[in-house]
Amino acid sequence: MSTPALLTPPAPRHLRAVEDLPESRQNATAPRGFALYVGIDEDKANVDGVSLSQIVSALRATIADLAPHAETYATVALAPVGAGGRDVDVVRLALHEPSAVARTKQDVADEDRAPGGVTIDISRRRVLIDGNTVALTFKEFELLQYLVLREGRTIERTELVGSLWTNAAEEEAPGERTIDVHVRRLRAKLGSYEDIVRTVRGVGYRFDRHADVVIRFGHGTPSPDRF
Repeated sequence: MSTPALLTPPAPRHLRAVEDLPESRQNATAPRGFALYVGIDEDKANVDGVSLSQIVSALRATIADLAPHAETYATVALAPVGAGGRDVDVVRLALHEPSAVARTKQDVADEDRAPGGVTIDISRRRVLIDGNTVALTFKEFELLQYLVLREGRTIERTELVGSLWTNAAEEEAPGERTIDVHVRRLRAKLGSYEDIVRTVRGVGYRFDRHADVVIRFGHGTPSPDRF
């Protein structure tokens, strides 16, 4: 009986390869490892009863146990005291993670663009239409931001309720149809650009970017969950 050929398992969908090579050379590449960005400062670690060095040591021990042939290298990302933003995003930028750097460069380029169209400024939590600020409520902006950060993916109403009303008491959490009311009010305020928030009938809602829509993320933009 012949031995069956070993199949290479597909990469998990939530893991992304970083490709900095020209397209002509990308076909000749292969994974050589991965980077895990961990966002936590010493104060938060102390609240959890550990230190950064203990976390690093524990991760190294786990890797050594799972894959003895793996090599590890750890470095600490430093940021100015009082720097805003989520820890993991500060870490990604400080360690020059390609997509974080590219996003920052795009923010700078967008600053030079004409004020026409829609500008969704995640870092300053505001929306501009033709240079004028749109008066969104807190929940309306939260809803728009949630869709923007998951651009092109249809979000079910149940997910919106579960994600945007996580701290609400059970009796205060809205029903799925209440989401429709919030979306309707949001779209009304977007005026002629209302179709950037699309209704996917029977499923939920999706953000579709147009050529005249600019997204400004900033350094402290929350990253959508990948797991």
